[in-house]
Amino acid sequence: MSTLLPAADRARTSRLRDALLAAAFTADGLLDLLGAPAYAALARSETVPALRATRGDSPLETLVRLFLLQRPAPYARAAAALPVDDCLAGGWLVRDGDSVRATVDVRPYGGPEGEDWWIVSDLGCAVGGAGGIAGGGTGPSGVDRSQLVLGVGGASTTLAGLTVRTPVASALDLGTGSGIQALHASRHATRVTATDLNPRALHITRLTLELSGAAEADLREGSLFEPVAQDTFDLIVSNPPFVISPGARLTYRDGGMGGDDLCRTLVQQSADRLNDGGYCQLLANWQHVEGEDWRERLSSWVPRGCDAWIVQREVQDVAQYAELWLRDAGDHRAGPEEYAARYDAWLDEFEARKTKGIGFGWITLRKSGADRPSVVAEEWPHPVEQPLGPAVSAHFDRQDFLRRHDDAGLLAARFALAGEVVQEQVGLPGAEDPEHVVLRQNRGMRRATKVDTVGAGFAGVCDGSLSAGRILDAIAQLIGEDPVLLRDRTPESIRMLVEQGFLTPVAE
Repeated sequence: MSTLLPAADRARTSRLRDALLAAAFTADGLLDLLGAPAYAALARSETVPALRATRGDSPLETLVRLFLLQRPAPYARAAAALPVDDCLAGGWLVRDGDSVRATVDVRPYGGPEGEDWWIVSDLGCAVGGAGGIAGGGTGPSGVDRSQLVLGVGGASTTLAGLTVRTPVASALDLGTGSGIQALHASRHATRVTATDLNPRALHITRLTLELSGAAEADLREGSLFEPVAQDTFDLIVSNPPFVISPGARLTYRDGGMGGDDLCRTLVQQSADRLNDGGYCQLLANWQHVEGEDWRERLSSWVPRGCDAWIVQREVQDVAQYAELWLRDAGDHRAGPEEYAARYDAWLDEFEARKTKGIGFGWITLRKSGADRPSVVAEEWPHPVEQPLGPAVSAHFDRQDFLRRHDDAGLLAARFALAGEVVQEQVGLPGAEDPEHVVLRQNRGMRRATKVDTVGAGFAGVCDGSLSAGRILDAIAQLIGEDPVLLRDRTPESIRMLVEQGFLTPVAE
């Protein structure tokens, strides 16, 4: 099979985009055609339901079979759905006798404001592609597997949802892959730069942007921050090759550095590439090292002058982790001896580094220049609301507020209860008083926290009209407590409720 990619030609790509839209080859159109079960099965790389749903000859069915299921289509049927000669000349299709087939995977992708976008990737490398990434030395398109470019996956969409989307002058997508983060950034950044070590990824990113009608990005080849020299940015996003593996077999997942050094290096070097107030947001894996607290270990990565919010979403033991990525590489299809040897190599690597588990999560840095930076490292495996970008921005705003206000300042400030916070009372049936009260968020991180009756009453009264001190004085009078003592012991609770997002400071 040919390993050539389609040509970057905006005129031809524009005509292809018009044909995709005319046939409703969009995220919504795909769901309407396939139905929810077949659509969900595609996300699991199961193609049989989609094949059954596309047995007709409509343009949309033809496009699904060509670009998502990677089945050949008769020339005449393809011509009814696409400017087929244009696509042949541009390299999107190749001809085999009376049939044509796709050279790349093209997946409909819905933008955050309902935009119709398409993500280009190598054949078989998109979630919902034709059966996932094959084992062996090459992928379905004949490309060496170490150079394959993946499409949309859960990590991609997670990072896109986490990213702070305030308008900025400049954004960097480091390790762009198929260009998903660059595509999102094109909506709110005046200038987008995308880098990758793999030149195929840069070409595919250009195709993704062209096909989705986005502005051109500045594409640069190289590792980490090397391609951007001394440039600085308002936003840096990265879904890097963070897998902790023995070696660097696959460019799209293995960083080529020992342990979690790649993620550490990216975090430590980011401050020099951020403008004041800028964000760096990335996904990462990190080692849980024997005798070390993972929170302290990752907090030590944070560069001077940056606030940080580190959230661990999952932890796997080393055996689970090795098995996951051995399957990803297709090593489970190898002979038993080869599989065992590779499994041993992973476990040898972890043993040498005293690694007892691997954490996965998000790291967000903000260049604040603060003398007392806020570094929060926490474990939160529970469901969250996506997109989470607004909650990420609000977290750092609250840290700024808390840094500026001592206890006296907190009591003089006014607060409002965050939206969709509910109170739950827990206790024995028939008891006069609850054993404890829980405040629960239904937005953002969807946190829950225990509070006493004073904390619950305080939060319930906060509507932005009265200062915290005046509310506490009223509560003290109501429960017969000394208001001075109540004022002395409550700021710590207020600080916690603000930090976790239950209370929002009202502008002074």
